[in-house]
Amino acid sequence: MLGSLIETIDVTVPVNGTKGKPFGLAGRLALPAPPTGIVIFAHGSGSSQRSRRNAAVAAVLHESWIGTLLVDLLTENEAARRASVFDVALLAERLLAAVRFVSALEHTKHLPLGLFGASTGAAAAVVAAACDPTVKAIVSRGGRPDLAGRRLRAVRVPTLLIVGGDDTDVLEVNRQALAEIEAAEKELAVVPGATHRFEEPGALAEVSRLAAEWFTDHLHA
Repeated sequence: MLGSLIETIDVTVPVNGTKGKPFGLAGRLALPAPPTGIVIFAHGSGSSQRSRRNAAVAAVLHESWIGTLLVDLLTENEAARRASVFDVALLAERLLAAVRFVSALEHTKHLPLGLFGASTGAAAAVVAAACDPTVKAIVSRGGRPDLAGRRLRAVRVPTLLIVGGDDTDVLEVNRQALAEIEAAEKELAVVPGATHRFEEPGALAEVSRLAAEWFTDHLHA
């Protein structure tokens, strides 16, 4: 039986801004009934919580009874600055704030938690997982986990890197990143014929299937 959504709400994730001034990040929480896990999405450059690709993956996770939080890790002004988009430490800090948010929320605090990262969001997911034992699994879609640098060696949770077969440059850096992960279950899944955005027929569906299987296996283990 497929998951049935009973709640989809807009939320605000509190974070500390510059000079300690707090503000909120916009996000959307969706929970099937009953949820058996929760995955936070960290999107990459040029994307947002309303990303069509992330929404498609989230919908498949819902069918597997896994809730999702799609959240903008940067403000609109920050997202317009290339330096912020590639500031992995900042992105990871914001992602960790989202982890704390769902870990304290009444409806989600009991759920095993995973991270789904795309582009630079994948590096943020790696750093966050290395810092917070609450994270139980990672999936990267066309990501840049290599930007996490030495933090890759600190990853202790099952990590799946999904890359398009025709996204040759990103495929190579993902192979290098995979080699740096030494203390966790890991896998590189290559979607044949897919480019960076997985716009080819069936490519995004394959990403969604792989992600749902990975999270189902490792959040519920």
